[in-house]
Amino acid sequence: MANTLRLCVAQMTSTNRHAGNIAWMQDAAARAAADGAQMLALPEVAGLCIRDRDDALAQVVPHADDPFVAACRDAAARHGLWIHTGSTPVSGPDGPEGRRFLNHADLIAPTGEIAASYDKIHLFDIFLDGKPATGESRRYAPGARAVMAETPWGPLGMTICYDLRFPQLFRDYAMAGATMLFVPSAFTVPTGQAHWETLLRARAIENGAFVIAPAQVGLHDDGRATYGHSMIVNPWGSILAELDGETPGLTIISLELGEVTAARRQIPSLRHGRPYTFHHIAQSEPDA
Repeated sequence: MANTLRLCVAQMTSTNRHAGNIAWMQDAAARAAADGAQMLALPEVAGLCIRDRDDALAQVVPHADDPFVAACRDAAARHGLWIHTGSTPVSGPDGPEGRRFLNHADLIAPTGEIAASYDKIHLFDIFLDGKPATGESRRYAPGARAVMAETPWGPLGMTICYDLRFPQLFRDYAMAGATMLFVPSAFTVPTGQAHWETLLRARAIENGAFVIAPAQVGLHDDGRATYGHSMIVNPWGSILAELDGETPGLTIISLELGEVTAARRQIPSLRHGRPYTFHHIAQSEPDA
């Protein structure tokens, strides 16, 4: 297993058309490869950021026909680069007639072959005071499989955005041996300001793993605003790299995978879990 991964994390302001996002990705891949990166990690909805249902139905296609996935595969092969596509919407098992998609991620090997695929499990249905409900489940069907992929740098656990709030998924990956946990995201500004850094650092510390979180940023064509602050956190919870909350860009850093072994040796919490029973003690009614 290789000890060092030269990783490029991308921060995008994805549009509601594939073509512009493909062009941005192609430039990012070329720049990453020129700087010696071995892997490019993209954010959630990197391929298509769109909320209008009719517009989406006219553009979203099955995974095998998706132009963004095809372009990522071509870029990976051209540059000899691993590419984590972040995610892009593809047709779900119920098809366009069901009006729901899958929020789909691929890990692409330097040959251009798809090494692993993941569909977002936990959907972003939240109700912030003073704002309309997000209702991701109206547009997307949930995935049902956690996916850990083998890489030259160790096992990689795949998640997407709202999955970050479900620590049991990350624990399962760590218990299975994952050294890197990927969280491509499109956080809202209010939730990003309140929770983004805290959650990312917590997942890294709890599991003694690198957390890699490429993010969307800024104002998008479909009217949403995203928080940015793409981040890489090491297994001790230290922030190794962070982009701003305003502009697209890239950050490239070398990850020392030995830090995972060191963190898990010093705080071996993955080995310290114990079975327990759960007791809820109800308060008795006061005497009349």
